[in-house]
Amino acid sequence: MTTDQSGKAGDGKAGHGKAESTGTADTGKADAGPEAGTADESADKGDAPTKGGDGADAAAEKAASADENTTGTAGDEPADPWSAFGPAPEPVLGRARRCVRAVGRFLVHEWTLAALAALALAAAMTWPTLRYPRHTLPQDYWDPSLQAWQMAWSGHILRTDPAMLWHANSFYPENWSFAFSDTLLGYAPAGLIGVGPEHAVLRYNIMFVLAHALAAFGAYVLARQLGAGRIGGAVAGASFAYAPWLLAQAGHLHILSNGGIPLALAMLARGHGWSLRYGYRPRRRHAGWAFAGWLVAAWQLSLGFGIGLPFAYMLAGTGLVAVVLWFVRRRRVKRPFGRRLFLADLFGGLVFAAVGAALAVPYFTVAELHPNAERTLGDIGLYSPPASGFFTAPAESRVWGGLHEGARAVLPWHPEMTLLPGFVLYALAAGGLFFSVWRIRHRIFLLAGVLVTMALAMGTRFFGGRFTYAPLFDYLPGWSGLRTPGRMMLWTTLLLGLLAAGAVTAFCMRVRELAAERVPPWPGPWLRLATLLPLALVLVEGLNATPQPVVPRQPAAMRTVDGPMLVLPSSQNLDQPVMLWSTDRFQPMVNGGSGFTPRSQAQIREATVSFPDYASVDYLRQIGVKNVVVLRDELAGTPWEGMLDRPVDTPGVTREQVGEAVVFRL
Repeated sequence: MTTDQSGKAGDGKAGHGKAESTGTADTGKADAGPEAGTADESADKGDAPTKGGDGADAAAEKAASADENTTGTAGDEPADPWSAFGPAPEPVLGRARRCVRAVGRFLVHEWTLAALAALALAAAMTWPTLRYPRHTLPQDYWDPSLQAWQMAWSGHILRTDPAMLWHANSFYPENWSFAFSDTLLGYAPAGLIGVGPEHAVLRYNIMFVLAHALAAFGAYVLARQLGAGRIGGAVAGASFAYAPWLLAQAGHLHILSNGGIPLALAMLARGHGWSLRYGYRPRRRHAGWAFAGWLVAAWQLSLGFGIGLPFAYMLAGTGLVAVVLWFVRRRRVKRPFGRRLFLADLFGGLVFAAVGAALAVPYFTVAELHPNAERTLGDIGLYSPPASGFFTAPAESRVWGGLHEGARAVLPWHPEMTLLPGFVLYALAAGGLFFSVWRIRHRIFLLAGVLVTMALAMGTRFFGGRFTYAPLFDYLPGWSGLRTPGRMMLWTTLLLGLLAAGAVTAFCMRVRELAAERVPPWPGPWLRLATLLPLALVLVEGLNATPQPVVPRQPAAMRTVDGPMLVLPSSQNLDQPVMLWSTDRFQPMVNGGSGFTPRSQAQIREATVSFPDYASVDYLRQIGVKNVVVLRDELAGTPWEGMLDRPVDTPGVTREQVGEAVVFRL
């Protein structure tokens, strides 16, 4: 079996030492990932010419040559005929030409092309999200409306009063309401652009597509850094971003925003000079990449603890294991660590920990103020999928959705229990256990990770979770706040993708060997297509049939009525579009949707069922509500049905028609 060329070392001639190139082909042997395309700084150098006696001999030869020149006549050949074949001097480039050359190198660099391909693929695989990006939302308009509001609120409050970040305009009169669910705080810079519901929907759709692109790019970079070829890395990226089970999460941007996980891991591996295929190489360490990896990890954590908390614990566990291994092997490995890398890890780890601690404070405060927000193992059991969930696709899968309708019907809560990562991915990963560029022990480690994360994803369904999920729930801070264990499938998918990347890389190497035996030695069209077949099959399984409902139009009253206000009817799903409608003015309002219902909000809903009688009006006045907006078209089938037919007998209350809504001023 042969490998691709990974650059050549110096040829040993005097004065002609060359750096080793680490650029790789599709199945390249050199390190991939962020270090691909760079040169090894420690190439061997040729012998330099010596001085002393050799210099005297050279002077004598020069004098003899000068003697010969004096005996020649005009028109004779030069004294040194070989000088005509000497290399021309390097031209001195101006600043403009240097800039053009640098831009050209950047545009054709592997990472630039990979990023552009990831963006184009994301736009195609999430279509028709960008068909009407100002008016539709993927899957439904409930949770996406909430998350569109979150990005809008974070941008608005950073412009106006950053100190009030965690005290949002929703869930009045509660404080810390921004921490009632994952915040997507890392997207706050996007929230600085645009105002109002239409811009909020557009912003959400753009970030939805970019999240898929980053997931594919991050997993590709990680696979390349670990030693996979380009096509193997593409399979890992596509399977991670477009696994069928993720189609059920189309309404949860905080779950789809996972690309920072593999990207941070790739940067940290690059910074520490480590790859799965080639092990630890001290000369390839780079403190800057390590520090950047910690920053990306901190940004990923800021998008939410739903997937960020397991990531944080994984980093902590990996760091602990790495320190132990370094301590054990420090005498056997040349330069096992360095001062710069140590400082990068120290300060980077402190930044990551500081971000995590700062974000955790509001959530612990909410847990203390609202005991009903705390989960129990019984709650976890409601969302724990059976083993059949790993082979069941969601309804949003274009390929398997209709075929698996019966299998979904027997699942208690199929939106969180359809966990199929892809039958093609299963097959490629299974093949990677026997035919791969990874070493056997690494394949075993990857398989063990797949099995462990699958057991965690089953929650309490795996032997009651006694030895898997329950200890984490009981002893790890914050773990009890994770409601849906099935989202651990994110790690299963990543590990399966790495197993598949090893198999596809080995397959591409074999194809190159067969092509080399051909005359002429170039792969034919069928051989080229064969290497792309695994990638094409993974993408086909990721095709979506996600609905794109039109977002309800903002009532005119939401643009004019001041807060504190209450919009009726009110419920978890009905309140989420109301939050989106408030992005024009962000007036305080009782309405809000999150992972739990605060007791104050439940009491207000119960007290206003009889609105506008004296008792309900008096209660609202006591808590500070000034206006009540009633959406006439939403009343049917709710506890507030018929309220507009009741007389307004309470003193001081006025009623006004504003567009399609009725406004009661208290």
